[in-house]
Amino acid sequence: MNPLMQTYARLDIAFTRGEGAWLFDDKNDAYLDGLSGIAVNTLGHAHPRFVKELAEQASRLIHTSNLYQIPLQTQLAERLVALSGMTNAFFCNSGLEANEAALKLARLHGHNKGFKHPEVIVFQNSFHGRSIATLSATANSKVQKGFEPLVEGFTHLPLNDLGAVETTLRQKEEVTAIFLESIQGEGGIRAADIAFLKGLRQLADRHDVLLMLDEVQCGIGRTGRWFAHQWADIKPDVMPLAKGLGSGVPIGAVVAHGKAASLFTPGSHGTTFGGNPLAMRAGLATLAIIEDENLLENASARGHQITSALAKAFEGESAIADIRGQGLMIGIELDRPCAEIVKLALAARLLINVTADRVVRILPPLTLSADQASELVNRLVPVIKGFLEKPAS
Repeated sequence: MNPLMQTYARLDIAFTRGEGAWLFDDKNDAYLDGLSGIAVNTLGHAHPRFVKELAEQASRLIHTSNLYQIPLQTQLAERLVALSGMTNAFFCNSGLEANEAALKLARLHGHNKGFKHPEVIVFQNSFHGRSIATLSATANSKVQKGFEPLVEGFTHLPLNDLGAVETTLRQKEEVTAIFLESIQGEGGIRAADIAFLKGLRQLADRHDVLLMLDEVQCGIGRTGRWFAHQWADIKPDVMPLAKGLGSGVPIGAVVAHGKAASLFTPGSHGTTFGGNPLAMRAGLATLAIIEDENLLENASARGHQITSALAKAFEGESAIADIRGQGLMIGIELDRPCAEIVKLALAARLLINVTADRVVRILPPLTLSADQASELVNRLVPVIKGFLEKPAS
């Protein structure tokens, strides 16, 4: 009997070590990692400088708790504030926890305004986590099924429909926040348009609601900017982060600005493990290595290389509905469900996944080289073409 709860439909493979953009199984076969732990392994695997810094920190201090000062928290907060132009940060352990904290900030903001039932605008095809509150914010019936009753206080609107947001803000008096992913990851690599983000910023200011941008998957350099919303030249009030910030070490953060920055006070939120010295060192090392190795520029260059090569390879292929993304956050949308491609790619020793039923998702490490980007395309294109040539079942 398997002692694990059956919460994952795992592939029948286990990896024993990694090196850069490569993972090796227990037979020492090499697989090109086009998923990087679902946008987590920013620096690839076993990055020498990162490993050295983690080992040094582990030999010194891993955990003390938030009952005491943790200087590395202050240092990482200072870096995130400097990179984002925001004010302060709270540290937790995951993207779910970061989004949960953001929702608590939204509630606090509403109650401070005298609202009895604060409401948050969220968007269709979003994904914010699997806690009761975050799955209620998530517009996905598959995630929600079986966990009713859901948390009240969410209005789901179409992404990139500014008029719908404006109408809702006029009609509902107790909206306290607008909450969305700058680029939807689980929803199929769907970006909030630049004009839409700019419009949301204006509406949030006009109606005194918080603009909260979930950058858990699309942040930390993945799109070629530190944060995906920076392509729109705006600043959110609240920004949850996680995944790539720790390069594999569990970490989450909520960065705040303006009216949201002083909402939390002692006792209003907390965590046992969040912000421990090991995670903080991982975050600091990740940001420093991204900067020192020019990985923002590399993400943009390799992303352009991959999408251009894919567009050329699939030119005239009617079954390819779209190739989209920013930097190293890329989606290939097919005209049919394509979950089978994951196993076909695994047989070609390439790691990718499929989200939103028909979108092949590519999230390689930011350290991906030009040669590795070419190899990724060379392995993926025949897999997709082979799948499309098969008769429909």
